Amino acid sequence: MRAKGIIFDCDGTLADTMPAHYGSWLETLKPYGVEFPEAQFWALGGWSAAAIAGVLSRQSGVALDPQVVAAEKNRTYLQYLPAVQAIPEVVAVAREHHGKLPMAVATGSSRWLCEEILRRLEISHLFDAVVAVEDVPNHKPAPDSFLEAARRIGISPPDCLVYEDTDAGIEAARRAGMEFVDVRLLRSRP
Repeated sequence: MRAKGIIFDCDGTLADTMPAHYGSWLETLKPYGVEFPEAQFWALGGWSAAAIAGVLSRQSGVALDPQVVAAEKNRTYLQYLPAVQAIPEVVAVAREHHGKLPMAVATGSSRWLCEEILRRLEISHLFDAVVAVEDVPNHKPAPDSFLEAARRIGISPPDCLVYEDTDAGIEAARRAGMEFVDVRLLRSRP
């Protein structure tokens, strides 16, 4: 496939944010007495914070307002931002194609949080569009964010290539009819 546009996930794909997200989840959930095992955190990668809070509420039997907990978690996450680093293998792809192909970011995070990460990593100028959790009704593994990103960069979905690091994100790319690169495999190469 010769892609005409590229769509990148942000967390875990462009930026090594997952340890910071997990730390902020643990800190946020502690006052509620809700546990979040690390294996479950990784299994829910790509899900929105509100969706994760809903799952944890149902599992624990603790009544959590998913929107409130998601907002608390995102505020807590800010203290972890200085430790966030770029994922060099993926950022190199974005730099290589900047100005040659339309590119977008499609994230399950809030717009302000994604834009802050891209700004801190000094890569926000590489992308023509950012699609965040607020922009679509259904989140990964639904294809909505990738389809909206393709629309915003003016490229048909089958002509888009997605870079993604989670099972939910890869399923979303499949459902959108897009080819994908599993960043976990890219990063595991010697």
